[in-house]
Amino acid sequence: MMRVMVVDDEPLLRMGMQHILRAEPDIEVPVTCEGWEAVAAVERHRPDVVLLDIRMPRVDGLSVLAELRALADPPVVAMLTTFSADEDIAAALRGGAAGFLLKDTAPQELTHAVRLLAAGGTVLSPTAADTVRDGFLSSVAGAPPAVGAPRTAGGAAGSGLTERERDVLALLAEGLSNAEIGRRLLISSSTAKDHVSAILTKLGLANRIQAAVYAHRHALTTGGAAAVGG
Repeated sequence: MMRVMVVDDEPLLRMGMQHILRAEPDIEVPVTCEGWEAVAAVERHRPDVVLLDIRMPRVDGLSVLAELRALADPPVVAMLTTFSADEDIAAALRGGAAGFLLKDTAPQELTHAVRLLAAGGTVLSPTAADTVRDGFLSSVAGAPPAVGAPRTAGGAAGSGLTERERDVLALLAEGLSNAEIGRRLLISSSTAKDHVSAILTKLGLANRIQAAVYAHRHALTTGGAAAVGG
């Protein structure tokens, strides 16, 4: 049973998400709260996933994210947002957010996203993908590799990847989890995970969201999706 906590300053939104998630047999929502209560509530209830409003009046979501990520055993955190400010998206990605969900996300998308997050994946609501791609990650995807990461041969997008890694990258950009990639390519989930790690290292990217955006920007996909599985 996965445990989810909703952090938002709007009681009706918290109650609505709690009701949707609690209807699922494998999800429990022990508590919802406002931002100023979040860290204490996480330490008390130990959720697997926290859905955190990026903008709240008493304490902003980015500050709460930083506190949660500093815990000894931090939960996976996805930001709830209306995407009103690109700089907040950039800061949340750098701060370790595992994804972004719009507050009007459809119930079935919400439950699917929570399961992906609990499995170690990252998610983007479909309508959020263009904002992320055209904003912060547009510069990240074109940035040089991180220190210690090999540069792609000849400078061509993805040219430093093996053929198998390019296959994995394309499926990652479709929104498939490691297990789903493994089934598609007839390899184990752990092997798929190893390929994903190699892709991130070679391209100098920080996470699966950036890898998916990179694939979309450089036409290395087989057809795009917004949720990025674990």
